[in-house]
Amino acid sequence: MSTAVPTDGATARLAERLLGMRASREVIPPDPNHSVRWHEHDYPTAAARWNYHPEFGIHLIRKGTGKFIVGDHIGTFEAGHVSLVGSGLPHDWVSDLEPGEVIEGRDALIQFDGKWVEQTAELVPELAEVKPLLEQSARGIEFLGRTAEAAAAAIEAMGVSSGLARLHHLMELFAVLSRAPEEERRYLAEDWFRPQLDGQAAAVVDIVLEYVFSNHAGNVKMAEAAALVGMPEPTFSKYFKRATGQNFSDLVRKLRLAHARRLLEHSDKAVSDVCYEVGFSNLSNFNRHFLNDAGETPRQYRQRTRG
Repeated sequence: MSTAVPTDGATARLAERLLGMRASREVIPPDPNHSVRWHEHDYPTAAARWNYHPEFGIHLIRKGTGKFIVGDHIGTFEAGHVSLVGSGLPHDWVSDLEPGEVIEGRDALIQFDGKWVEQTAELVPELAEVKPLLEQSARGIEFLGRTAEAAAAAIEAMGVSSGLARLHHLMELFAVLSRAPEEERRYLAEDWFRPQLDGQAAAVVDIVLEYVFSNHAGNVKMAEAAALVGMPEPTFSKYFKRATGQNFSDLVRKLRLAHARRLLEHSDKAVSDVCYEVGFSNLSNFNRHFLNDAGETPRQYRQRTRG
């Protein structure tokens, strides 16, 4: 899958249009009939983009595969992926699509105000059990195994219920996530990650993510990314680092390694074939980066995850 890079006037018009958007600061409409907001959406859609908001979010991917970025963490997802994203933490899930493909009902989400939890806990002290979980969610948490399965069931049950039944499933979900064993939690962003995104910065990052996600297995160039947002390359490099907390080259490398991990887990391709398919041009370079990132070689990773 590849995305054509606009040039000349087309680049300028694209950058001018998107840099003026402030859609990245997602506004979560309150639901007067429920304590928290539950909703679902297709992909692609305007709601599915690099964004952040003060509300906490519990996210279920129902269909498909792809890449996701939470803070400075890049990983891959498949159907059944469940995560908790803390207040103000930027995030995006990008599905693998064929041209013109739309995945209906890809996402089910629950969004809620942290103040609501605090205020409710003053009247319902049992809810204080959730507070440590919300503090940990500042990094973003991916849930695995039985925790993810139970959480997905509770999320779906909320969507088809109302009143006390809906509140019951919400409390069930909070209990499942709060009591998840450490081996079924994967913390995502680094502790030091603190997003610095205004509307323009997030729009720039969104354009760049689309370019990188679509071309990461091919020839990704910082010069092309900078041209897409109408910036000189040195300016873009500093701007991107300030907005995301990581260098452009680190983003591309992390995405390629995340793709490699999924291929090693779910395909029988030789390590050398995986290396070239994800965009590395040198096998020894791929092995070195994989070892530094994962703490084991690609071959060891495959043996462990399939063991």
